[in-house]
Amino acid sequence: MNTDHVLDVFREAGALLEGHFILSSGRRSSVFLQKALIFKNPVLTSKLCKALAEKVKTTLDIQPDIIVAPAMGGVIPGYETARHMGLESLFVEREDGEFCLRRGFSLEPGQKVLMVEDIVTTGLSSRECIAAMNKTGATVIAGACIFDRSNGSADIGVPLVSLASRKFPDYDPHDLPAELQNIPAIKPGSRGLK
Repeated sequence: MNTDHVLDVFREAGALLEGHFILSSGRRSSVFLQKALIFKNPVLTSKLCKALAEKVKTTLDIQPDIIVAPAMGGVIPGYETARHMGLESLFVEREDGEFCLRRGFSLEPGQKVLMVEDIVTTGLSSRECIAAMNKTGATVIAGACIFDRSNGSADIGVPLVSLASRKFPDYDPHDLPAELQNIPAIKPGSRGLK
């Protein structure tokens, strides 16, 4: 499955949005990938995560023992990718502003972890998730995501396997192109919600 196939799945789900969007990084874009519209559909979610699992298996020399994802966006793709790989899936969530394992989840020192995300733009959530896992003594061997909006430029500190990758233009909110200046900006993502 290549980037165009993945974008076709987003289109099929009505999840490839066009307008003026505030990304979780605070930057602005005319394109938003509303993955929640994919993840509500088990068939489409399974299709993408099965392809991601296969890509991980064929790309990485060392295979993971377990998958960990950042809440909220990574929980469903993390679980579904783990299902296709025959692994357990955990997630980290924020407590006092930092990601940590809760709900009785734990990792063993040296356990090989694959961090799975939904969409990577700047890599911030991925880096924060990986930092939380590193505190446990587990070894994060790589990250994986459904879509890499940075087209390979986001540094998450470990190799990143992406099912699809494309750099959609994004802008500083104080330096918008003319076509976005007169469109009201909306924030469809979840970061920063209370």
